[in-house]
Order: sequence, then structure tokens, then C-alpha cells
Amino acid sequence: MIYTIVYGLTIGAILYFISIGLSLTFGAMRVINFAHTLTYTIGVYVLITLVNFFKWCFPLGAILAILAVIPIGYIIERFIIRRLYGESLDYTFIATFAIALIGVDAIKWIWSVRPYPISDPIGKYLLFWGLSLPIYRIVIVMIAIILFFALNIFFKKTIVGKIVVAALEDKDGVRCLGVNVDKYFSIVFILGSALAALGGVLYAPIGSVHPYMGLSVLLLSFAVVIVGGMGNLNGTFLSAFALGMVMSITARYWSQGAETMVFIVMAIVLIFKPIDI
Repeated sequence: MIYTIVYGLTIGAILYFISIGLSLTFGAMRVINFAHTLTYTIGVYVLITLVNFFKWCFPLGAILAILAVIPIGYIIERFIIRRLYGESLDYTFIATFAIALIGVDAIKWIWSVRPYPISDPIGKYLLFWGLSLPIYRIVIVMIAIILFFALNIFFKKTIVGKIVVAALEDKDGVRCLGVNVDKYFSIVFILGSALAALGGVLYAPIGSVHPYMGLSVLLLSFAVVIVGGMGNLNGTFLSAFALGMVMSITARYWSQGAETMVFIVMAIVLIFKPIDI
């Protein structure tokens, strides 16, 4: 059971890294951002290139992979997403899904479709009640918790964070105060892209790496956002870990239904609390 809990917490942490960006963009900008799959996957492949081919250490490769995603996120937001603010969700869905498909083809063209293995960067285990728990999984969970508190401080103590939080509540009201909301939304979008890449590079050593790896995790992340509440930072954190545990416990008894159970939970939430878009 301990292994199940650790696995669930690890999956919850990865879902949190990806979902927090979706929650902010979906809640404030009303953008269904399927391009999140692109930044998530490209971060992984840049990491693999640096670690496997150039023999760089994992931490440095991870940092550079996240930094490499930032200009990609900026280009997507500046030249595509920004033109769709205030438009129907259908337009943002089609546009960002097209970006994701183009990105997948580009990844297959550059890196091919064959899998690239990447080993556990720590490779050590913690003995706990006679069990050997991978330290790397524990580190992932700790990073997620640290990130949660760091983001709370950012959104509560900084000017940029306060403007974003206010825009989540009343975007038009903030704009009437003379604040260039779109500029701050750009910051949020780029931050979300970087966090998606962070989730990708941390998950790479414990998951399978392939060009379509972002699509399935993105759907799970949307479920996290819906269950936790669009733009709800605390709700997204709790929802990510809760659904991670749902997947882990379900997989222990019914491996084929682990992801299905997440969407069943999401459906139950929507029955009692429909989203307002």
C-alpha cells in the first residue's frame, strides 16, 4: 500500500505541474490550451538530447530544457492566442489543437518516433518499514509542494500576481483601471508553459517518452482543472493529488481503468457543480 501511495503522490505532483498553467489560462483567459502538450513534450525531448547525446547532468539539462520552452510559449501566445482573446472557445480549441498536431509532427521529424530511455537521475532508495522507496519520486512530490507555496507567495505578495488574481475575478474591471491585462496574461501563459515543461522533464525518467505523450496527460490535466475549479490555485493543487491517488488506487486493483476513473470523478463533479464558461 505504501508503494501505491507514493505512486499516487508522484502522479499527482506531475498533474499539478501541468494543471496549474491550464487552470490559470482557462480561468482568466478562457483559452482551452491544447498547445500545452507541445511545451510539455518538447521540454522532455530537449532534456533527452542534452542528457543522452551531450552527456550533460540531469539538473542542468532540466533547467535548460525548461528555458528552451519559454520562447516557444511566448511565440504561441503572442502570435496566435492573443488574437483569440474574447473569441468563442471553439476558436481557441481548434487553434491550439492544430499547434499541438503540428508540434507532434515536428517532433517526429526531428527526433523520430522511436523511444528514448532516460534513467533515474538519483538512482537511490529510501528504506522505510522494510520497503525501498525511490528517492526520486519523493523529490518530485517535494518539488510540487515547494512550488505550491512559492506560487501562493507570488500571487499574494507581488504586483504581477495580484493583478493576475484580480483578473481571474473580474478581467474587465481590471482593464477599466488602465491595466494592460494582456501583458500580464502573457506572463501567465509563459509561466504555465514552463511549468508544463517542468512536469515533462520530471516525469521522463519514470514514464515512457514518445511524440504523443502529451495528449493523454493533457486530458487528465483538464480533468484536474475542472474538479479543482478554473483559476482556483488551491483547488488545483488538492485536485491533482486527489486524482493522482484515485489513479494509483484504481490501478492496483484494475489497471485498465485507472484513467477512466479520473473522468468518472470529473463527471460526478460536473453533475453537482457545472462549470460556467
